[in-house]
Amino acid sequence: MEQAIQSENYKIQKPEQWASNINDAQLVDFIKESEFSQKQADEGRDYCYFLDKIYYTADNENSEYACLAYTLNEPSNLERASVVDVVLEENETYVIHRISVLRDGVLVDKIPDTKIKILDSENLSGGGVLSSNKKINLTIKDLRLYDILIMEDSRIKIFTERDFLRKEFSKYVWVGPDSYWAYGKYKFTFKNDREKTIAYKKTFFRDEDGNVLEPEINYLKKGDQFVIEEDNYINFVDTNREVSPFIDFATEGSWKEFSNYISPIYEAIFAKSSVTEFAPNLVEKLDAITDKDEQLQYAIEYVQNHINYIYNADEMNGHKPQEPAVTYENKQGDCKAKSVLLKVILDYIGIDSSIILVNFSTDFYMKYYLPSLLTFNHVIVKISYKGESYFVDATTRDEFGLIENRGFIYFMHYLEVKPNLELQIKPPHRFSYYAVDEKSELSVENTIGKLKLTTIYKGNRANNMRKYFKNTNKREIIDSWNNFFFYTLNYNNDRNGTDLRNIFKDAVIEIVSDDKKSNEFKIEYKTTIENPYFTDAKNNRFLMYFDRNIVKNSARDFIHKDITFWHNFDNERYEISLFTDQKIDVTEKFTIQESTINNPYFDFVSRKKINKNGGTIFIDYKPLVNLEIPEKDFEDFRSAHHEVADSNFGIGVDIIEDGFMNKLKFNFKKHFN
Repeated sequence: MEQAIQSENYKIQKPEQWASNINDAQLVDFIKESEFSQKQADEGRDYCYFLDKIYYTADNENSEYACLAYTLNEPSNLERASVVDVVLEENETYVIHRISVLRDGVLVDKIPDTKIKILDSENLSGGGVLSSNKKINLTIKDLRLYDILIMEDSRIKIFTERDFLRKEFSKYVWVGPDSYWAYGKYKFTFKNDREKTIAYKKTFFRDEDGNVLEPEINYLKKGDQFVIEEDNYINFVDTNREVSPFIDFATEGSWKEFSNYISPIYEAIFAKSSVTEFAPNLVEKLDAITDKDEQLQYAIEYVQNHINYIYNADEMNGHKPQEPAVTYENKQGDCKAKSVLLKVILDYIGIDSSIILVNFSTDFYMKYYLPSLLTFNHVIVKISYKGESYFVDATTRDEFGLIENRGFIYFMHYLEVKPNLELQIKPPHRFSYYAVDEKSELSVENTIGKLKLTTIYKGNRANNMRKYFKNTNKREIIDSWNNFFFYTLNYNNDRNGTDLRNIFKDAVIEIVSDDKKSNEFKIEYKTTIENPYFTDAKNNRFLMYFDRNIVKNSARDFIHKDITFWHNFDNERYEISLFTDQKIDVTEKFTIQESTINNPYFDFVSRKKINKNGGTIFIDYKPLVNLEIPEKDFEDFRSAHHEVADSNFGIGVDIIEDGFMNKLKFNFKKHFN
């Protein structure tokens, strides 16, 4: 066997007592052809004869076992099967029990043909991320088309002191198997060998008509197990429109119990932390700032920008934060460390704050999960200031502004690190400012157009645009704006394929101002356009400016049976003007059309001023955000966005050409269209 010496990272041995014990004769007996397997082969699909998965949890370990046999009839699957990567956490061991193929009815041991390498998991390191995780790389030689590959292995995670939270609590989410595969036999077993009872909650399971069943909660005491077993099984979940059924396994408990468990850990850190002792230079700078708003801004930006964010995957396995004195001294820490440092600084300047636990990536599912501290993967700070609540991510960089102007974090569920608290809901929000405030004007004289765009970005938009201009090549930025206008002015329909730099020949874009207190970033774009009119197939000329950014296609196109639409748009205001030295049709429907939309979740108003040589549209869009649109309201919400898209997102004007015949044609159109 071509491999490194067995190490603490991997072993080759028989399964543990809690796992399955399958001998070769049983293995061959499991691999039987059937009408079901033949049907998959006829459809050109690979086939899994059986999959046996076990999740085992005890007070000192979490481990997983799997044994499966599947066909290698497709070259792409053969290629993937030949090289296998397994990423291990700290103190986790990969155990190989069996690597074999069934070839022409004969079982062949492939462990001697397997090369094993131990690598650092480079995908998890770099960019402020530290990880001692290892990757086991298996290369299996001489796999052939139409082999049946058998893999039997385990991952065994023995807890260290660092894993105190996982010692105390268990959490595992089972999700249905890959929908590509058909399974002759599918079996999943959850084994509880912990002293504490584990609850499990079945969610998004469906009846025969596809209707979601009510969630079901049951319990596993020490020694109990839960089993799912299916024959001739295909997972038919439509993942594009349905949530896959899942089972959440978690140590039994309430949110109050868990908040009472975690809060003393943080309180102990706060009790022995004195900013005046470990950061006298910082205290001196804070004391020199007499304006409370500016003092708060300085505190936030100091922690965000002067303390390096180090995501240590191993440290994040628990919830014990690094002491703020250490974070300050080393100028680095993970999200817990940075958040705790920020809180003790805020305590010093007399601003109320608290640590909160979140998981942005699974926020939607939080209401379906069982209570568990292991649900959370990130820590941020909640600040109460002047009667408002603000949420600050201490790991963010290059964010600016007084507290009310800083970036807004979209999420719903969080657990505040204080005693006796339930899971909390962040309320819906209305912005007090416009994230985009834009004024554009296209003025045409003697077939030459002068286009000018001035945009003020605020909040998240200012932070993102500031970074974009800082990190992006100037020519690339101009090309991006040129491309925007190519579609906005409808040139894609009469000069498609033309190099944009030949249309917007002298385009320039500049940063006009950057106010770090109000967090306002202002830019200006200018260009000259020869032949600025859009010309249709009948040689009719138009000036058109329809900004597709105003149309929220994500709302119009959203289709999902189970997930509700997450509303996270910005306040926007636009003033768009088109002027020409030609006469225009001041009665044309889409030139004069206005709209007023008062949906419960957004207000949209467009108003116009039209004269004989052009017009201006004023658009004001204000949404209620940070909420899920209830299913009962969604179609009205979608219809309201369709109304926005019905020519209410810009302005167009029709040119009345000089000459008797053109005026006659115009009068005819006016009376008979």
